[in-house]
Amino acid sequence: MLMEENISPFLRWAGGKKWLIKHLDKLLPADGFNRYFEPFLGGGSIFLAINPQKKSFLSDLNEELIQTYSTLKESPESIIEVLEQFQNTKEFYYEIREEQFKNSIQKAARFIYLNQTSFNGIYRVNLKGKYNVPYGFRTKNFLEKDKLIAVSERLKNTALSHGDFFKIKSKVKEKDLIFLDPPYTVSHNDNGFIKYNQKLFSLKDQERLSKLIDHIKDQGAFYILTNAAHKKIDEIFNKGDYRFVKERASLVGGINAERGQIKEYVFTNINNS
Repeated sequence: MLMEENISPFLRWAGGKKWLIKHLDKLLPADGFNRYFEPFLGGGSIFLAINPQKKSFLSDLNEELIQTYSTLKESPESIIEVLEQFQNTKEFYYEIREEQFKNSIQKAARFIYLNQTSFNGIYRVNLKGKYNVPYGFRTKNFLEKDKLIAVSERLKNTALSHGDFFKIKSKVKEKDLIFLDPPYTVSHNDNGFIKYNQKLFSLKDQERLSKLIDHIKDQGAFYILTNAAHKKIDEIFNKGDYRFVKERASLVGGINAERGQIKEYVFTNINNS
């Protein structure tokens, strides 16, 4: 059962799953679940919407992202104090983008500020690991104090970690719920464009994820997987479970990009019929 007070993410994140929230009541186990796992955390919209009442294990391969969550969990007021000193101008943006803070509070504030004021909220680094997204010329206030404090409260009963998704394997137990939202290796709508995201998350990674799902099922746990609607994805994850096709508007692209309707798969072993 979803909480009446839905807290939206404090970060803009490509591939976010806000569109899935309205379907969660039909997807979640009718008799509830034990612990919650989300190893591709990103913006965390599904975790925030579900608001699990038992222990949650949240992780991501992006170390800077997880450090930001961890610092927000412990010190929201301190992050807000730093952000109150920041300015939404082009000059200040590039000044902060070049800054390499050592203090965890300042690093978290920098991450949030750049995310909120950059072009399209993209997270991108160069070959040297340096954030290089241009200024976004956004007019929206980048500091939402109430949201940061609310998200911090939701994080209190979580274990946050950085690393590969397969690390959760040894922790999963019966009736746990695992939400899986991997980077999409292939493009949507069955267009055959296989190497869409090959460097970030390869087809071999998709196959490893399929093996993790087999383990989840063997433990008697629940999984919900979102992925691109593509025949190759269907081949990898067709396990005789439930597969739904959800259509949504494309949210990625610049001003002149075509943002049509795209289809996504939702796979699950949860039967609420």
